Amino acid sequence: MTTTPAPGAAAASSGRVPLPTIFAFGMPGLPIAGLLLILAVYVPRYYVGLGVDFVAVGLAIVTVRILDIFLDPLLGLVMDRTKTPIGRYRPWLLLGAPIAMLGIYRLLVSHGAVSAQDLIVWLLVTYAGNSMLTLGIASWTAVLATSYNDRSRVYGWVQGMTVIGSVGLLTLPLYTHRQVVVGKAASMPTVGWILIVALPITIAICTLFTPERIKPTVDRPRFSPRDYWAGITRPSMLRIIVADLLLTLGAGTTAPIYVYFFQDAKGFNVGDVGLLLIFYIGAGLIGAPFWGWAAKRLGKHRTVQIACVCYAIAQTGLMAIPRVWPGYKPVDALPTAAGMFAVGFMVSAFVPLVRAMVADVVDEVRLMTGQDLTSLLYSMVTTTTKIGVAISVSIVFPILKLVGYNGKEGAVNTPHAIFGLEMCYLFAPVILVFVGGGVLFGYSLDARRHAEVRAALDEHEGRLDEAASLESLTGPTSLSEAAT
Repeated sequence: MTTTPAPGAAAASSGRVPLPTIFAFGMPGLPIAGLLLILAVYVPRYYVGLGVDFVAVGLAIVTVRILDIFLDPLLGLVMDRTKTPIGRYRPWLLLGAPIAMLGIYRLLVSHGAVSAQDLIVWLLVTYAGNSMLTLGIASWTAVLATSYNDRSRVYGWVQGMTVIGSVGLLTLPLYTHRQVVVGKAASMPTVGWILIVALPITIAICTLFTPERIKPTVDRPRFSPRDYWAGITRPSMLRIIVADLLLTLGAGTTAPIYVYFFQDAKGFNVGDVGLLLIFYIGAGLIGAPFWGWAAKRLGKHRTVQIACVCYAIAQTGLMAIPRVWPGYKPVDALPTAAGMFAVGFMVSAFVPLVRAMVADVVDEVRLMTGQDLTSLLYSMVTTTTKIGVAISVSIVFPILKLVGYNGKEGAVNTPHAIFGLEMCYLFAPVILVFVGGGVLFGYSLDARRHAEVRAALDEHEGRLDEAASLESLTGPTSLSEAAT
C-alpha cells in the first residue's frame, strides 16, 4: 500500500528528501525538544522548590522511567502492525499530542498541593504521549529517507531544528523583559501553555505535508517472538543499544544538576543559567548538520567516536573555566558561554547519528528476516534513553543529599557540598561517553555494506510492486508466488 497525502512523495521516495519536506516533518521537534528540556532540567528542581523532598523527587522520576521503559517496546510492536488509510505513523502522532498536552497541563499549569505521587502520575501521562510522538517520528524518518548518506542528512537537519524549540524557551527572558524565566516557579505555568499551544500546530503541519511510503509486503505482516529476537540481537543493533545507553548516561548525567552547578559552582544567577543553556543547545543548530556532513565522509560510527573524544576534551575544558563573582558583567560570561557551545556542539552528534544507524539496521533486518521491525528497533534506543535518564537521576540526587547539598531556591551550600556537585558534573559524563564510543569498535554496517543491503531490498520490493500491479489487473492471486 502507498499513501500519498502530501505533495513531494515521489521525490521523497526516489532520492534525496527535499528540504521543504524535511522542514515540515521536523516541526514537531520544536515543542518536543522544549518539553524534554523542561522535563530533564527544570521539572526536578521545580518540584523540589515546591516542597517535595530531594530523594522523593529522584524516586518519583526513577519510578516513572522504570514503568516507561516497558512502554516503548509495546508501542513498537503495535506500531509495526499498524495499517490505516492515513499511514502507519501519522495516527500515532495525532494520538500522542493530546495525551502529552494533558500531562503538561497537570504538571506545569494546574496543580494545588503537590506530592511525589502527583508527580509520578502526570509524568507517566506526559511521557506516554511523548513516547508516541518521538517513536512515531523516529520510525517515520527511516521510511522518509532510504539511503545511507541521506539519512545522516535528514536526521541532522531534523535534530538541528529541535534546537529552535529549546532556544525559543530559553530566550523568553530577553523578549519578556524577564517577566518569564524558565526555571522560576512563577514562570512555569506560562511555559506549559506555550508547549500546549505549539504541539497541535506543529503536529498538524507535519502530518499534512509529509509523505509516508508504506513498504510493499507479500501478505499481511505476521510476526513471531523469534523475529523480534532476531532483530534485536543482531550484532549491529546490540552495539547501537549499548553505545546509546552509555552516551545517554554520560551527557544526560549533567541535565538534572545543570542549574545547581552553574548557580553554585560557577556563580551565575537563575536567569543567566538559562541563557547559558542557549549556547549549549544552540550549538546543535550548526553541530547536527555538521556531523551529518562528516558522517558522509567518515561513516556514522566513526564520526560518533570522534565526537566522543571531542566531548571529553570540551567537558574538561568547561570545568577549568573560572567562576564569576557577584556583580559580574556580561563579558565575564563569554568564556563559559564558549565552553558550553563546545560541549553542545559535540553532544549534537550523538542522537541524529545513532538514530540514522538504527535506520540502516532496520533495512538489514528486513532483508535477513523479511519482517519490517522499524518501530520495535527504534523503541530499543528510545528505551535506552529512558533507562539512562532514570539511572543518572537515581545516582546523582542521592549523592547530592549525601554530601549535604540543598537544592531549594536561595539555599546557601557549603564548599564541601559544592565540590561534590562539581565531581558529579565532570567524571561520570566523561567516562561514560568514552566507553560508549569504544563499544562501536567492530561495528560493520558501513556505507558499503548498507549499499549492498539497499540494492537487494530494492530488487525484492520491485518484484512485490510488480506483483501488486499484476493482481490489480488480473484479480486476486498469490502475491508470494508472483513475487518469486
